[in-house]
Amino acid sequence: MISIVVAGDYCPRARVAELIENERYSEIFGEIKPLLGLADYSLVNLECPILISSGEPIAKCGPNLKSTPNAISAIKYAGFDMVTLANNHFYDFGENGVKDTLETCKAFKIDVVGGGQNLVEASQVNFKEIKGKRFAFINCCENEFSIATDQTGGSNPLNPISIYYQIKDAQYQADYVIVITHGGHEHYQLPSPRMKETYRFFVEAGADVIINHHQHCYSGYEIYKGKLIAYGIGNFCFDKNGIRDSKWNEGYLVELQFEDHCTSFKLHPYIQANERSGIFFMTEKEKKHFKREIQRLNEIILDNTLIEENHNDFVLKDTKSVLSLFEPYSNRYLHGLFRRSLLPSFLNKKKLLQIINTFFCEAHRDRTFKILKTKYQQL
Repeated sequence: MISIVVAGDYCPRARVAELIENERYSEIFGEIKPLLGLADYSLVNLECPILISSGEPIAKCGPNLKSTPNAISAIKYAGFDMVTLANNHFYDFGENGVKDTLETCKAFKIDVVGGGQNLVEASQVNFKEIKGKRFAFINCCENEFSIATDQTGGSNPLNPISIYYQIKDAQYQADYVIVITHGGHEHYQLPSPRMKETYRFFVEAGADVIINHHQHCYSGYEIYKGKLIAYGIGNFCFDKNGIRDSKWNEGYLVELQFEDHCTSFKLHPYIQANERSGIFFMTEKEKKHFKREIQRLNEIILDNTLIEENHNDFVLKDTKSVLSLFEPYSNRYLHGLFRRSLLPSFLNKKKLLQIINTFFCEAHRDRTFKILKTKYQQL
């Protein structure tokens, strides 16, 4: 049997950052280290670039995250073999962050996938020989400010057509194809209808496993055509001041088991960055609650009507904030004055970035379209 462990978002901040800079790695990873040590291979999402040289934060929506080489030293200590780089923060410090991250991972002999110094590099499938079987790792993320281009570094975008061809090509070169995605609505425990459709499509294309992260909370999973789709595995190690006893602090490792062309899995739920800053497996009492919650989420995931209803309820809570992007000129007289340059434009750089992100990112676009359509139907 071959065992592969997949972990979610890793970003050393607050108390965790302090422990890592002081190389007190065992206080963070000591409890999970034995599990990773028993696995044949393991990977985690690096949710920030490593910065050695000086670097300026890029213009974007949301925070610009970064860490130091000790962040890689720490996960090497924990037992990880690979980092996924397709996420919305990999390009937060531009080309310097990309370069320093890749060089640091190479120095610590940590494999990478999903990121590179241009789009060709970022979209490369990483093939690994593990105990006589060949595995293909594909990593991609929804489109925000981290996406690589032909000339600039960054992350591999979640383009269903491109990923389809990556999966089909990998099928001929590997025994198993594992797709790691980064997307969805933050702080929402269910996939959107688009996510469910897209990830099922990847299974139909030939993927053996789909695992998603990004939402800062765990979601459920389904077995589709005999293949695991985990729609969200939560933060792995992501401390945030003031957030305690919440879904932010819960997650699970996915242990994949491959034997005789059959794939099975185990979930290892944990609490992270709560009263204690490290990662600790749930108690039996906590596991019982976790299992009930996962069962509830799984039942919703299997019902397309419930998926749609829950998604509507979630996104429509943001109606006012989304509509504010398209104000203030709301009638033809004001529009006329604006066209005649008698009223100023409110599209400064900050607002333009917000609008670009709203339509560029799949999750934001899903939300915006649903809100605008609902508003139109109400008029």
